[in-house]
Amino acid sequence: MKVFKFGGTSVGSPQHIQTVIRIVKKALEDDRIVVIVSAFGGVTDDLLKAGKLAEKGNDEYKEILNRLEKRHLESVKNLIDVKHQSAVTAQVKMMFNELGDVLHGVFLVKELSLKTLDFVMSFGERLSAYIVAKSFLNQRIDAVLADASKLIKTDDNFGTAHVNLHSTYDLIRKYYKETDSLIIFPGFIGSSPAHEITTLGRGGSDYTASLVAAALGASELQIWTDVDGVMTIDPRKVSKAFPIKKLSYAEAMEMSHFGAKVIYPPTIQPVFNKNIPLWIKNTFNPEAEGSLISKKTADTGAPIKGISSIDKIALCTLHGSGMIGVAGISMRLFTALATNKVNVILISQASSEHSITFAISPEDAPRAATAVEREFAYEIKQRLVEKLEVNENHSIVAIVGENMKKTRGIAAKLFTTLANNGINVAAIAQGSSELNISIVIENHELRKALNAIHDSFFLSETRDLHVFIMGVGTVGKMLLQQISEQLTQLISEHGVNIKIAGLANSKKMLLSEAGISLEKWNETLNTEGEKSNVFKFIDKMIALNLPSSIFIDCTANADIAACYKKALNASISVVTPNKVACSGKFADYRMLKETAQKKGVRFLFETNVGAGLPVIGTLNDLIKSGDRIHRIEAILSGTLNYIFNTYSNEIPFSRAVKQAQQLGLSEPDPRIDLNGVDVARKILILARESGVNLEFKDVIKENFLPEKCQHAKTVDAFLRELVKYDVQFETKRAQLEKQNKKLRYVASYEKGKAKTELLEFAQSHPFYWIEGKDNIVLFYTDRYPEQPLVVRGAGAGAEVTAAGVFADIIRIASI
Repeated sequence: MKVFKFGGTSVGSPQHIQTVIRIVKKALEDDRIVVIVSAFGGVTDDLLKAGKLAEKGNDEYKEILNRLEKRHLESVKNLIDVKHQSAVTAQVKMMFNELGDVLHGVFLVKELSLKTLDFVMSFGERLSAYIVAKSFLNQRIDAVLADASKLIKTDDNFGTAHVNLHSTYDLIRKYYKETDSLIIFPGFIGSSPAHEITTLGRGGSDYTASLVAAALGASELQIWTDVDGVMTIDPRKVSKAFPIKKLSYAEAMEMSHFGAKVIYPPTIQPVFNKNIPLWIKNTFNPEAEGSLISKKTADTGAPIKGISSIDKIALCTLHGSGMIGVAGISMRLFTALATNKVNVILISQASSEHSITFAISPEDAPRAATAVEREFAYEIKQRLVEKLEVNENHSIVAIVGENMKKTRGIAAKLFTTLANNGINVAAIAQGSSELNISIVIENHELRKALNAIHDSFFLSETRDLHVFIMGVGTVGKMLLQQISEQLTQLISEHGVNIKIAGLANSKKMLLSEAGISLEKWNETLNTEGEKSNVFKFIDKMIALNLPSSIFIDCTANADIAACYKKALNASISVVTPNKVACSGKFADYRMLKETAQKKGVRFLFETNVGAGLPVIGTLNDLIKSGDRIHRIEAILSGTLNYIFNTYSNEIPFSRAVKQAQQLGLSEPDPRIDLNGVDVARKILILARESGVNLEFKDVIKENFLPEKCQHAKTVDAFLRELVKYDVQFETKRAQLEKQNKKLRYVASYEKGKAKTELLEFAQSHPFYWIEGKDNIVLFYTDRYPEQPLVVRGAGAGAEVTAAGVFADIIRIASI
């Protein structure tokens, strides 16, 4: 025979109860079944709330009572044929009258004892089991309703009664032998030696099912719920959770102790003692395989079996010099807690014996503090021990699996994952069995930690990067296109999945934890986005607290650059082609680099200098490998190089500038490129990356534009004015052509000094041969004293800049 238990969601509506009947009816074709049911979904909480309201003298409990009665009567109406409804309806109303009388008494005396509360809460299962039993009969399935209060015998510890296994097993076996009918058994309920109703505490209906299965020696116990099995992690917090096919009793107990909602620790013990397989199945997807809990685990290929968590705990620490080497401190501490009924969830003690840290429910914290201070009153008075330190708003995360003890590096992987996501660990606990590693973190980091750990251990072949892009103009748009084109290959070949979690332009912004479609991002941003605000975008990005987050700034906005520190402090990497941050004050530049290092994230700005060229990366590699930079010579403006390579006797200088503007190679105002400020910023960044403290004002800058062009009021006025100097530029070009020379706008750094200037180069110099919009950088170092290390390639344009940003994203993915 088999025992089926159906949870509150499984019997939460008439339609769901019909599904339960179909599942049981099919199973009855092959075997005898005993059915245990919970209260209708949410009813137990409502009964508790009604009791608490009545205790306070608040007659709003009647509203809850009326709503519950209406819900149960509606179920009868939908499940029972009209000709049989009156008797069932009358019984349900009689039970609610009894419940109402009890609550009215509580209301009058304003007292709710645990014994009375047990009686009140028992009505959830009693009503549910009665209606379910009558529904089976209505379907012509011979069913009988068991009175759990006569079969489950407990002590009088109301609220969490302890079961007398010997008596209970005998009574259940006897009852089972006396009937051949389908037994419908209300869960959660028992009775004391004085025959007063008791309840079995959290997960009590599952415990009832386990007791029945153990008593009858069932071939298996099936717990039917609303998920496809025991999940690798809480699916409400991690969307990628999936069912665990097989796990051991020990693994299941570890996971249930630390918050797995599908099962509870007491549930497993009776079937564990009798070696009865336990299945977790989905009422709403009965064809799903489910999870099997048995004596032996199964090798899933992953080093751990699952991850569980407890949302809210209080982390308490007792510490003081008077604890070191003193016998009996731990015994006194935990005896005091036990005496005051404080349940300890986790314990961690330093080897120095200077402190003992433990986790408890926040509701128990005041009682724990009082108990500990009473027990250690003398030591506290003598300053040998400090008062109990209590820190709330913490959570516990536990990774569980029997195979952990056979696998090296589990702890390293766990803590590396947390560190890479900026999550601080407040306490650690691991048993010698190596079945579980538990950590305590701040509550607001829980969702981020769970997602990151789950990805690391179960989906390590694919890593999600959550990308937030500020600025979806020319470069940003091209970046999104490149990501879209490469995403499939990135996932399949490199295990990197880039999710666009935020987008913003000057008008609209949109953030989404689920991700923004790359196919319709522009339409989605315009239709669903809210008014754009830089600071609000940053705050929302931080509030989402997603693992492996990257903020990308594709603007030239100083306000956005000022937000980098805030993002880095939130353990969010920053990638930017915006030169403002790195070419601003040296102190700010250093602060950003140091913040990134401190937080274990990346601050990457490769595109600040050479667009898609690996200029900064090459420089950093030289320095990290012990080389020293003596001199840097560079053509760092693809725009200027394009202009000087394009203008000729056929194309005047002003037309070359206009073409660069039309092709998107220059800024909308080409003077920003032509006045050398952009090049000055780039050489400043290279100098700083070489280890030199320089400010922008220290860079010597040559502006070769005629003064009237520099001060033109508009871009159009500038372009008109520039035409007047075409002859002058052409004269200079023609003279140099006769000498086999070319003009180049060059940046250089040597001996702590940086400058930009317009120079002439002969064919013997590599700068002469630079074509189109290419950039070139020459590094003279200890290793390259005469023949420089050369980096050369396209140095302007949205496509190559976007590619450079994309490359920085991939660098972060490879951490």
